[in-house]
Amino acid sequence: MKLPSDRKILMPYLTGGAVADWTDHLRALIDNGADAIEIGLPFSDPTLDGATIQEATHAALTRGATLRGILTRVPDVAGAVPLVASTYANLVVRDPAFCAKLRDAGLDGLIVPDLPLEECAGVSADAASRDLDLVLLASPATPDERLDEIARRSRGFVYAVTVMGTTGERETLAASAHALARRLADRCDLPVLLGFGISTPAQAAQAARLADGVVIGAAIMRRVLDGATPAEVGAYLRAVREAMDEG
Repeated sequence: MKLPSDRKILMPYLTGGAVADWTDHLRALIDNGADAIEIGLPFSDPTLDGATIQEATHAALTRGATLRGILTRVPDVAGAVPLVASTYANLVVRDPAFCAKLRDAGLDGLIVPDLPLEECAGVSADAASRDLDLVLLASPATPDERLDEIARRSRGFVYAVTVMGTTGERETLAASAHALARRLADRCDLPVLLGFGISTPAQAAQAARLADGVVIGAAIMRRVLDGATPAEVGAYLRAVREAMDEG
């Protein structure tokens, strides 16, 4: 996937199918400064997600969201910015055509947070054969040797998890974010995006000073679940974009 190199990268997250007009929210995110978008594919046991994303996942499944249904809608917005699917290993490994389905729908990347590094070779090879980037995650607890391997094998970017915990809004940026970003920058040629707990424009600007960009999920989905319109969600992302650009 092609990410900008002339500014800090802003990647919002949206749970596919969480609300009826979810693709309208995608368009609003694109129109208000998103450089790429992470689309969550609902799974019944989202173990790494906090309360907000779990609620969004439950809402999507309750509405009858399926992989096929979500992928049918993705081409409506594909091509404007890179689109990265995120989901759990159970959905990926049980379907030999999973990566092909993503690519056919116009997706550019894949994040599988519970897929161990030692077991990702098959998915990585399949994704690469479809021109789909498998993005790997690093955490503050990742030892240096393993961090080297993640930096070498990740594609598109490296997702740097700022905390040892689940997704969710937090009042401050975790202190561990700085050290992790520095460790990755020393060994990685790919963009490093910080995620987990980045909630406000000020936090996003702070995180962007440490790394190449940020991922924002729970703060967006909280607004969507509370009934925010696409225009309102877009206005929030525009404020984040402006804060990041101002530095």
